[in-house]
Amino acid sequence: MIIKVCGMRDARNIHEVSQLGIDWVGLDFRSKSERYVSQIASCAGIIPDYSSLSDFPSHEAVKHHQVPLLCGVFADDMPQNIVTRVVNYNLDVVQLDGEEGLVMIDNLRRTLDPDIHAGIKIMKRIAVSGREDIEKYKQFAEGVDYFLFDIQSVLADWSVLEAYDGAVPFFVSGAIGAEDTDRIKSFTHPLFYGISVNEKFETAPAVKDVALLKNFLEKIR
Repeated sequence: MIIKVCGMRDARNIHEVSQLGIDWVGLDFRSKSERYVSQIASCAGIIPDYSSLSDFPSHEAVKHHQVPLLCGVFADDMPQNIVTRVVNYNLDVVQLDGEEGLVMIDNLRRTLDPDIHAGIKIMKRIAVSGREDIEKYKQFAEGVDYFLFDIQSVLADWSVLEAYDGAVPFFVSGAIGAEDTDRIKSFTHPLFYGISVNEKFETAPAVKDVALLKNFLEKIR
């Protein structure tokens, strides 16, 4: 099971969390998010832009599994902005949280792969409030590498995910916290690939509680 810790921004915090053995780090590039990662050059612990990437993981380090994969989160952004951040932050996965259609997704992949980032992966978020929402995956099934089924707060039962009958692996998100250990361990689906955690493990927006995450990981692995 892949563990993705999303909504990170502080370089020191990312380093500490990475030492726990997580698989993916999520960087939020949605401008209205309180976890927004802006493109600024800084030596003060903020993720740098391309002008100082020597302080941040290289493609070689990621390729050899020395650091987590980097996933950039976008929503209805301009393709050129996504491309710029893929380059500047060495992104390995692009997560699309907006109303992006299959044509846009296909064009984005053709732009990125292979010339800018060969083999880059694309994940599409689908908000799930009921079983009928699972069916939305069909319009994207031919264009993405992963789905992120985002369980909404009104829905506590993950069993709706059993309705997914596609061939694309999926992640589950939706205010997952340490109290969900048993739910995660008991959930089974042949295409269940991993979970994405965020705010339930924070001491402040974009700052993760390393000890809490460590305890959580030890229980679910």
